[in-house]
Amino acid sequence: MNKSLLFFIFLLLAFTSCSRKEAEKVEPEKKIDTMAVMITQIQKCSRLYAAEYHVRKIITHEDQKKISGSIMKQDFSVNLPIGTRKVAIPIDATLKAYIDFSKFSDNNLRKNGDKVEVILPDPQIMMTATKVDHKGVRQYVPLTRGNFSDEELTQYSTQGRTAIINDIPSLGLMETSREHAARTIIPILKGMGFKEENIKVTFRKQMTIDDIRQFITKGEPNG
Repeated sequence: MNKSLLFFIFLLLAFTSCSRKEAEKVEPEKKIDTMAVMITQIQKCSRLYAAEYHVRKIITHEDQKKISGSIMKQDFSVNLPIGTRKVAIPIDATLKAYIDFSKFSDNNLRKNGDKVEVILPDPQIMMTATKVDHKGVRQYVPLTRGNFSDEELTQYSTQGRTAIINDIPSLGLMETSREHAARTIIPILKGMGFKEENIKVTFRKQMTIDDIRQFITKGEPNG
């Protein structure tokens, strides 16, 4: 091979190498905004129903007829010997918890290197299908006493629904919601390259009963 041909090949290789470098300068690598992609993907979850519980609560009440008053500025209260009325009212209710991801934003994400924390929106709880089991109501009324009035029974039923709400923290509904949301979100983030051990899914804080009350939407009682 003569020297002229070798020189030509050398120039051709040098030109090709320079052209490639110039092209790389002109078209820099496009970086993907992983935070924006994560937010978009999680928002697609929309309203995620995370837990459902069917609760049966039996409310009991008994009352003793009393006479009260005051004699010479001394208060007194005496049970009358006419018997004690008792009632037991079964109440059935359905509780549904869901998480609304429609307003999920960068405030719900914390990314540190290859680790990411998803802070879930506050859960919402719906109390639906609240119903008194009228066939299951049991009353004991002595002959010397009058029956419970409809107004009294309605009042006790309302107390039962309040009691169900107060029992929500002991049902583990918050933790069930978090676990269900995690099972939905973790595969999305794994698909984006995060390792499962580097993904954390939490609520913004430990919920108290007062917090939970704010998240409850009561359905219309069915009886």
